[in-house]
Formats: sequence, C-alpha cells, structure tokens
Amino acid sequence: MPPQLLAPLKETFVRCEGNVVRVREVLAAEHETHVAYSTLTRWVREADLRAPKQRAGQYHFGPGEEMQFDTSPHRVKLSNHGVKAQCASLVLAYSRRIFIRYFPCFTRFEAKAFLLEALCFMDGSAARCMIDNSNVVVASGSGAEAVMAPEMVAFGQIYGFKFVAHAIGDANRSARVERPFYYVEKNFLAGRRFSSWDDLNAQARTWCERTANQKHKRALGMSPQAAYVLEKPALLPLPAYLPPVYQAFARIVDVEGYVFLETNRYSVPERLIGKKVEVYKYLEQVKVLFRHRVMAEHPRLVGKRFGQHTLKAHRRPQRRQAYQGPSEEERQLCGETAALNHYVAELKKRSPGRGVSRLRRLLAMRRTYPRQAFLGAIDTALQYGLYDLPRLEHLILERVAGDFFQITLDDDEEIE
Repeated sequence: MPPQLLAPLKETFVRCEGNVVRVREVLAAEHETHVAYSTLTRWVREADLRAPKQRAGQYHFGPGEEMQFDTSPHRVKLSNHGVKAQCASLVLAYSRRIFIRYFPCFTRFEAKAFLLEALCFMDGSAARCMIDNSNVVVASGSGAEAVMAPEMVAFGQIYGFKFVAHAIGDANRSARVERPFYYVEKNFLAGRRFSSWDDLNAQARTWCERTANQKHKRALGMSPQAAYVLEKPALLPLPAYLPPVYQAFARIVDVEGYVFLETNRYSVPERLIGKKVEVYKYLEQVKVLFRHRVMAEHPRLVGKRFGQHTLKAHRRPQRRQAYQGPSEEERQLCGETAALNHYVAELKKRSPGRGVSRLRRLLAMRRTYPRQAFLGAIDTALQYGLYDLPRLEHLILERVAGDFFQITLDDDEEIE
C-alpha cells in the first residue's frame, strides 16, 4: 500500500464505519484513488484497521449443570391473521432437551409461569440458568455485574437454581437456546395454522415431544430425549408443593357487575356491585375473591383487548312480563250487578297497573258491610263519579248507621 494513502484510508474507514465498499467509493470521489475491491481489503488488513478474527471454541456441560432460557419474537398465523408472538424457550445444556411456549407479551409474570411449566416438563431443574442481558429477569447491570430482580431470585431459590447472565456480545455462551429459535421458525411454524393461543401452545408442546426432542443430533450421537434419560438423575428434583404463579389486584365492581383486568371485563355476582374485591390473575385463569371467598372463576382472555366474559349464574333471570288478565279480586267482585262491574272497570282505569290494592280494599268492604248498603253506595258513587274509596266507605257507613246503631234521644232533643 502506498504510504501516502495510509492516513486517508484510516480516516475514510472510520467515517464509513468499516464498510469497505463505501471506503472504495469515497477514495475514488475525494482522493481520485481507484483501486480494486480485493486490493482495498488487503490494504485494510495490512493497516490492522479490523480486529483479527478470534478462534471459536465450544462449551461443554455436564448433566444437570446448566439450563438456558431466552425469548424470541416470531410471526404466527392465528385465526388466519398474522400475529407477533414471543416464543419462550428453555433448553437443558447437556441433553439439549427443549420446551417452548408462546405468549402475546412477556413480562416477569409470564417468565415465572413459563419457567414453572418448563420445569414440570423437564421434571427437574439444573443448578444454573443462563440468560442474556435483555432478559426480563435482569433488573440492572450486565454480565457478571448483572443484578437479578428480587422476585426472580426468590423464584429460583424455590427450585434450587440461580440465574446467571453472560457477557454482552457473547451470544455463543447461550447458543444452546439461541440456535433452536431458527429451527422453531423453519420447522414448527412453517405451514401451520392455529385457531387460538391454546391451540398454538398445545401444538408447540406436541412438537417438542414428538419432533424436536426425538431428532438425532450428530453432536450428541443420539436424540435429546435419549440424552435426557442420562441427565435426569442429575437434575434437582422439584419440591413436593409447587406454588402457583399469580398476580393479585384490588378492584371495585362497576355498576354493570364486572371487574376490569388488562382491558378485559369479568363478571361477578350482582350483589357485589360497588364492593371492593380481590382479583387473582393466573396464566390461564382469573379468580375473584370477596372477603377471602372465591366468588367467580373465569378462563383468562389471553391476547384479547376489550373482551368480556360473563357467567350465567351472575345474572338474574329477566323479569317476567306483568300478568295482563283480571286479578283474583276483580273476578270475585264482578258478576254480581252491572253497576258494580262498571264501578270496578272505572276504578281500574284510575289505578296503577291492574289496581290490585284498590280492588282488594273494595272487596274487603263488600265482605264487611251489608250487601244492600254496599250496592246502594256503589250506585251513588257512580252517579257522582266518586272513585275515592275512603269517601265510598263513608257513604256505606251512613247507610248502615241506622241498622247497626240504636240511637235514643232525650225528650227535649229533636232529630234534625
């Protein structure tokens, strides 16, 4: 390389961010230096402008020593629509046995739920779980200085393992879990359609059991399932009790008898309207508790927004239509005289509904007072349009006063 071109080459290489094609174009335009691409790449090597390639190596793991956990975004066909999903994967480093599951989003809640399901699939755990620095498990820092989220540290302690993050840029350190993502996209997702998230994850589990873990691997000399048989005794056993993964929220039941969770609504008994309840979110279920009692259990609406799930037991049956026929009181009053029939009809017109309460009082008058006095008062009330029952009763009392009460007068009193 000509010595006079060393300085322009270095300056141009830095400015073009190491793109030799652009370096060649800039040298030709600004310095009128026309050189073949192969010659230019030789000059770059001679000037030590690029870091020399480092020797690649391999990582070897013993049975039960390490498992690797990571996520990757994938496009899946869900109900004939393309959906972006997060593929979570856990791989045993020794046997390379894999487990995957898809989520519409991935937070620490989903991370704990996935790890619990994956550990149950593996029927044990390794002593160390390797993650990258973009994982939701990391609270701050990176690599050896990474600080794990306290809730994730506590989760790992339950099952006897600890999280470890590899150095930034050392993706090969977690290659056991990184490489299978391409295999998942090109083998599992290729040509498959899924009706729902449950269908997607059911097929993913079947694919892990029947395809991915049964495929012979040259590096192992056997399939991951066969290597897992050798690794299984070295795995840490799961505890006798597996604490469920959930999140708790406080909610006020709205006026329609629902509680909100992740933009979706779930019904509760109507008597709890306006009450404060506790909502427990599980991976596939939602529970509503009031005063430590379970009041409702719903399937969780995964991957939906502004959805609604209603249980029939939480809704009162619709009110029956009011009976339009004559009441029992009306049937007992009518049929005696035409005047009484007419009075009952006019009284109903002036009463709310079927006028049962007023007809019941009128029936009580007929049963209480003499028939002749009662019917005479009805004729008088019809004549003057009197449908006030207290005044009707006053008319009846005037007619029966002489019959029921013996009035004696003194000699000096006169009957007015």
